[in-house]
Amino acid sequence: MALILVRHSERPELWDRIPERFAGVVPEYNLHGDINGDYWDRLFTDFPEFQFVLYDDELDVIAGAGRSLPRTWDGTAEDLGPGLDDTIARAFADRDAGRTPGALCALGIEVAEDHQGRGLSKVLLDAMADTARRAGLGTVLVPVRPTWKERYPLVPIERYATWTRDDGTPFDPWIRTQVGAGGTIAAASAYSSRITGTVAEWEDWTGLTFPEDGEYVFPGGLAPLVVDRELGRGAYWEPGVWITHRA
Repeated sequence: MALILVRHSERPELWDRIPERFAGVVPEYNLHGDINGDYWDRLFTDFPEFQFVLYDDELDVIAGAGRSLPRTWDGTAEDLGPGLDDTIARAFADRDAGRTPGALCALGIEVAEDHQGRGLSKVLLDAMADTARRAGLGTVLVPVRPTWKERYPLVPIERYATWTRDDGTPFDPWIRTQVGAGGTIAAASAYSSRITGTVAEWEDWTGLTFPEDGEYVFPGGLAPLVVDRELGRGAYWEPGVWITHRA
């Protein structure tokens, strides 16, 4: 396996393979965030140098992908903001206003299913740090989607983020990987990413039926889904944990 880092600006056609290549890596509902439609296409036209894949040039296969945006940040936990949605909106507002970014924020770090378990998440994290350095940014911010939070959807993210194993390392595997790579847990937020849809859409995304109003735990969900059948809508706030890395 000979993996090389390829940026969108170098081979944009590789991104046509992303939807099929990473199908199932994240839950379906995560592909329908409220903020995605406004900014997704601009991610690749405005910030192509900050989007990259790990590419096996011998087998012509994408093994992993990383997406990121430069944003302003004053170095405080308070200025991190609530999470992913706020960061995306801020990054584009910063660009449009000509403000100088202070950090690089990871939007996604994904490894294809047939390449998982090979330590590629750490390779992608290192590539994110290198991308930050190339842009003159000294910090990488990661609004982590904790891997095991779906097992404890009723536990507030602020408490979950503090859980540790007997050896003192973080309980959550993805948080533990981040900390093991030199990251620091900076904050937790219950309002990282907003996803709304019709009841029918949520039933399709989750494979469940929602017969009445109320809160529902659902497969892959990190927090409950709130269903309002009178409005015909389901609303979900995905929580996250902020990890900071020195680039």
